[in-house]
Amino acid sequence: MAEGGVREAAGQDSRPPAMELLVHGVGGATPTEMLEDARTTRITGDATASIHRRTDDLDDRPWSDSRPVREAYSWSNLTSGNGARALWLLLLPFMIVNVAHWMRPARREASRAHRPYDLLVRLTALSLTVLFAAGACAVALDLVAWQCAGSAECAAGAAWIEPWAGHDWWGQPGRRLMLATVLPLALLGLLWWLSHRTWSAYESASPPVRPRTDGEEAVLSRPGFWYGRVLVARLRAAHVAAGLLTVASALALATAEHDRGADGEPALAGAGLALLGLIGAGWLVLIVQQVRHGRSEWEPDDRPEPPVGRALPWGAMALLALVLAHTAWSRPEWRTEGRMPAGSEVFPALVVVQGLLVTGVALAAYRLHRSTDEGERGAVAGLAGAAVALLACALAGVFTGGVAQRIADWLDPSAVPGAPEARIAGPPVMLSWEAAAIPPLLLVLLGLAMAGVLRVLRRRRELEPTVRGRYPGEKGPADRDRSRRIASAIARAELTESAGPLVGWIAGASLLLGVGTVAGSLGRETPSQAADGAPALVEAVADACQGLGSWLMGAGVVLLLALGRRAYRDAGARRTVGILWDVGTFWPRAAHPFAPPCYAERAVPDLSWRMSTWIDATGGRLVISGHSQGSVLAAAAVWQVDNATRSRIALLTHGSPLERLYGRWFPAYFGPGALRALDEDLRCWRNLWRETDPIGGPIGVAVPGRVPVDRPALADPLHYGRNLRSPLPEPILGHGDYAADPAFAEERSALMHRLPRDVEAPLPGQPSGPAWESAPG
Repeated sequence: MAEGGVREAAGQDSRPPAMELLVHGVGGATPTEMLEDARTTRITGDATASIHRRTDDLDDRPWSDSRPVREAYSWSNLTSGNGARALWLLLLPFMIVNVAHWMRPARREASRAHRPYDLLVRLTALSLTVLFAAGACAVALDLVAWQCAGSAECAAGAAWIEPWAGHDWWGQPGRRLMLATVLPLALLGLLWWLSHRTWSAYESASPPVRPRTDGEEAVLSRPGFWYGRVLVARLRAAHVAAGLLTVASALALATAEHDRGADGEPALAGAGLALLGLIGAGWLVLIVQQVRHGRSEWEPDDRPEPPVGRALPWGAMALLALVLAHTAWSRPEWRTEGRMPAGSEVFPALVVVQGLLVTGVALAAYRLHRSTDEGERGAVAGLAGAAVALLACALAGVFTGGVAQRIADWLDPSAVPGAPEARIAGPPVMLSWEAAAIPPLLLVLLGLAMAGVLRVLRRRRELEPTVRGRYPGEKGPADRDRSRRIASAIARAELTESAGPLVGWIAGASLLLGVGTVAGSLGRETPSQAADGAPALVEAVADACQGLGSWLMGAGVVLLLALGRRAYRDAGARRTVGILWDVGTFWPRAAHPFAPPCYAERAVPDLSWRMSTWIDATGGRLVISGHSQGSVLAAAAVWQVDNATRSRIALLTHGSPLERLYGRWFPAYFGPGALRALDEDLRCWRNLWRETDPIGGPIGVAVPGRVPVDRPALADPLHYGRNLRSPLPEPILGHGDYAADPAFAEERSALMHRLPRDVEAPLPGQPSGPAWESAPG
């Protein structure tokens, strides 16, 4: 009788039913582990995300401190599962730039003041798609079809290329280029398929109710915030069109140089000029569409896609077909030599454009930052979004340059690409410089890692004498090894506070290296060529950086795939790297449609629906208990329910990154004002944290006249030494197993007893019908 018969039960017992809804964190926990019972039953949901109860607790009943009714929401399959999902890690730059969209500083004076920031981040995201497509063209069109297939020596070393290198029908450069477009088009098709597939599984979940829409402090309460179905479709169409236009531009520029030369035909040159004009018009329409594009959050966005948006990819595809036909036209006298035309100019231009866009993001963020109250300001002096966007561009450049350099080495292992004895000229010069930037960047990271280790050691020495004093009620002498381990755990946890300066240093180093790569590429020489004639040490360093960079990138891709596959399949590895990945994929795809899908667009509606329907059916009380990333999902779900439902809910967070990570890096959504508003919207909220926890921390909200959100830091370990109750040493738990602390059950019980108990009392603001009636179809 889980819900339907609860009203009859209320006639026999005047106490209302009560329940705890558990939401796990990074890495996931099975329903059996969460409910501490081997016998569990799925109440609702599917194989991707579901809610479970103990089999003995299928019926609702009043609260019992000793054996409460509990449900467990299991969402781990939203971020794990098949090892093939590790391929998403190769799209890491897309995820990072999408996160930058949500890092803008908070500002409440003018709701539209953030639009320049959002637009510039969207354009930066679009430039990454262009860079991705241009990199694919550099490998397939330039290195393979233009250079290797045009060189008899290189083609002889690759049996699969040799058939292209003759003088038959396929031997003409234009037809080789046409055939090579299969690779970039296949990659674009894969990205489209992944985005479309996950769009239907993640972004299509509808919110259950229309919550309040007043006040800028409750941005996450807007009904359309977690409903990105139409938005992702529009973005996907624009980015697919950008990729197709990039391929068309590369082909049209290649034929234009030949057709305007002495051996070219005027008719072909005229047709090519017309095609370049159409391509330019396509780029203009695309940019205008991005400028006019906007994210709607006040209502679930069910608007039909504009005709221009629907037509963009089809128009780009038709234009590419014309360009392919023009490229494949017979040109018997055409020969390929050196690098593909315009390739050496495109990549430096892209880097410069990205630099200007990121500068614009920084200026827009600084303007918002200055107009924000000091307590609401975010990490990196408000420039976190700009720094992260710069890192996305740098990482994309390193990926592109490293892969192109590695393919060039594979095609011509006889010499460094670009060297006089090499069979091919090598990738565009800019990509060789970007590959050479990998070793210096790794040295910067190594220096920062060493600085972090020294900080931990210094902090451990400071904390070690104070550890024994944290347990005044215990007897016995201090144990030096025990104190050192506890001090080390606290010191390592405090490293999280260094995330802002760390990102700032890495972004600064990336900026300097980016300026250096652009300046170096202006000479149209690779690093090895530019160092010819220099002192022996300089020449050796240049050769080592260029060669080592390509090998490091190749190894990096393999390691990234291996790490991603292990993280998706192994819970331990997922906990190690999961928090950063889960922070990135928590946010909707508002800037880049090819970023990994947003699991919260499924999880938040799931939790909101469950809370709303259960409270509507029973009139009962509910404590939603979230650990780690689950606390962020719980808070977002509470924001999404209406006032009547919210009045029956208490929030218990533990190991929560709500303030420590989200509040500092996403101040517009989880800043002090937003968290204070959440506390005021709820009847009660308590937060548990430990000093040894590197992820969770205090919320820092204390509204006058209310119980503070934060409980004082929990002791970790629970006991310093051995005693009658704990004859064996207690472990240092850090971020895990908060339920093992007696404070957890104590606070949960206190929250439940602070909620109203009258079943028949009318709820304030109760909607006229069930909460689910207002959900969009």
